[in-house]
Amino acid sequence: MSGADSHQRDDRSVSQPVIREALRPVLDPELDESIVDLGYIDEVVIEPTPSADRSAVTVRFTLPTAWCSPAFAWMMASDAHEAVSTLSGVETTEIILQDHMHEDEITTGINTGQPFEAVFPDADGGLEAVRASLDHKARLARQFDAVDALLKAGMTPGQIVSLTPSDITDSSGDRTHIYLQDGSFAVSAPTEPLTEYLEMANEEGCLTGDDEPLFRTPKGEPVSIEIFEQLHRRNRSAKVNVNGQGTVCEALNESRRKALGRSDD
Repeated sequence: MSGADSHQRDDRSVSQPVIREALRPVLDPELDESIVDLGYIDEVVIEPTPSADRSAVTVRFTLPTAWCSPAFAWMMASDAHEAVSTLSGVETTEIILQDHMHEDEITTGINTGQPFEAVFPDADGGLEAVRASLDHKARLARQFDAVDALLKAGMTPGQIVSLTPSDITDSSGDRTHIYLQDGSFAVSAPTEPLTEYLEMANEEGCLTGDDEPLFRTPKGEPVSIEIFEQLHRRNRSAKVNVNGQGTVCEALNESRRKALGRSDD
């Protein structure tokens, strides 16, 4: 392959769509939604570098409010930096937080590789503790969605509490087929809430094996049939809380972008 052909290939590997797709798994930790889907990304700039096959990438993003928690803003900036930096064809990454009360500290800290505690020494609690707390809340909200989908698919509480991760394997696009009892029949349920719950439950470390109970209490213990209804109601509250915060942030984000003269992507 010629040098020109090689350069074209690498340009495509760091195109605008590829960068934005790499950023899609980066979540607003409070809302448990993608910063791309939430419209936080203002601009992605890809520039050549002296290395013929690698580029410099700059990402600018804005949060719904200027006073969004510096810990939350730091997590998003840090995760975005990691997501872009790991792409082949990217030589340097710069993440720029805009219109935030701590934009300078966060932008400088992230791009120079400083730890959060060094930039915000007076912050209450460590960053990992904050992240763990938010992941825990997200796991409960996602568990509500997954259990609710299974109930609507016709499964009983007894069948749901007996499920294991190994039961969530037969997926066909947007539907998952869960075989019950001796495998003689299956229940079809939406794939997305199940896979999203599995992702967060594994991330939080509360699933210990493929043949262990799938759904867990807030303390990570298997859900028994005796507490199923009570726990499902409690998890509904976690889901409502996340949705309520999301609605407020969505309105604030839309209003702020209009005031700043920024159109949606």
